[in-house]
Amino acid sequence: MTNQIKNDFDKIVKKLKLPKKNINLRKKNLDKFINLGFPNRREEDWKFSDLNKIISSNIKDLKYFNKELFNEKKKSIIPKDVLPHKLFEHNKIVITNGIVDIIDFKYEDLKKIDIINTAENQSSNTKQSLIYLNSAFNTNYLKIVIKKNYSLNKSVIIYNFTDEKINSTNINQRLDIILEENSRLNLINFFTDYSSNNFININHEFKVEKDSILKNYIIDSKENSNIKYFNNNIDLNQNSLVENFILSTGSKFIKNEIICNLKEKYSSAFISGIINLKSNQQHEIKTNVNHLTENTKSYQLIKSILNENSKGVYQGKIFVDSKAQKTNGYQLSKAILLTENAEFDAKPELEIYADDVKCSHGSTSGCLDENSIFYLMSRGIKRKDAEKLLINGFIMDAVEKITDLEIKKLIKEIMGIIE
Repeated sequence: MTNQIKNDFDKIVKKLKLPKKNINLRKKNLDKFINLGFPNRREEDWKFSDLNKIISSNIKDLKYFNKELFNEKKKSIIPKDVLPHKLFEHNKIVITNGIVDIIDFKYEDLKKIDIINTAENQSSNTKQSLIYLNSAFNTNYLKIVIKKNYSLNKSVIIYNFTDEKINSTNINQRLDIILEENSRLNLINFFTDYSSNNFININHEFKVEKDSILKNYIIDSKENSNIKYFNNNIDLNQNSLVENFILSTGSKFIKNEIICNLKEKYSSAFISGIINLKSNQQHEIKTNVNHLTENTKSYQLIKSILNENSKGVYQGKIFVDSKAQKTNGYQLSKAILLTENAEFDAKPELEIYADDVKCSHGSTSGCLDENSIFYLMSRGIKRKDAEKLLINGFIMDAVEKITDLEIKKLIKEIMGIIE
């Protein structure tokens, strides 16, 4: 792997025409990645998902450079069904094969938003091998600053799609968003993959300043054979709030990781998500909520529906620093296994060093209740429809945590939930 990755690194640096300073930054990250390699089960955070084995088993001869990533014709072939649902008015960013094609904030006062779109990336505070890989090879660095006292009029949808010409390729993407004091942003990350057997590595870093609100939604719903890692690192300051929602159902493998650092008092983090899998899929949601000061709040709820031989994983940790008195933290995961071959693994954790706190965590898994199915069938409902009603009821409380009504309606439409 070492010779190929170094050769591909030289190719991508040459293609991007980077200054020497940025090349040196990337080389340092490349060396760190080569030293660590892809995560495997020896790492506690990857005990349920051996990424090294998953990549080697599913992708033959993984490339770190592919000239098709830089195909200039791709702007004219954006698929019409990237998001095949009737949508509300919104701002948009289109990212094709990891490279930003379109930025359209037509509903906003552009004097209130700063946008940097470049190939010259920045260093990251997160220290792990996949972030080093991302920092060495990302082809696009996008930074958005929402200025003080500005709330966006419309949501922003990021259309992430890959085209059918891309295969056996590592795609890396980096996005930084800063919400200055008393600002607000609704962000939807929608993934639509037409490509096959790629490893897609995405790093989003957020800074939410005092009195600001971030609503961050991740939707991966189109069936595909790609392997994905999605890292969200979110720093929260005084009286700020983040609402996260994940719909994880499309890719062959995906690990969504969310780290929320509640750094100042009265900050709040809410995370809800749904894993809904068919055959030969493995999805994981991993959360770390770090209460670092007093009077902070967090809430986490993850629901999983697992069919055939699929595997769902939830790892969730609440950390409470010794200074974080009057913390309120809640965490719960629930799973329904629809077949004997389905697997669910959970690792809920509490690490508490303060004494004046209110924290709880738990995890349950089981099958659909046959008594409930029998009752519905006795009322003339077919078994398949009865099972669907029970599954919809099971996941609804996670969907109801979405506070934006337009986005909640979209999620229900994608999942086929009829009220």
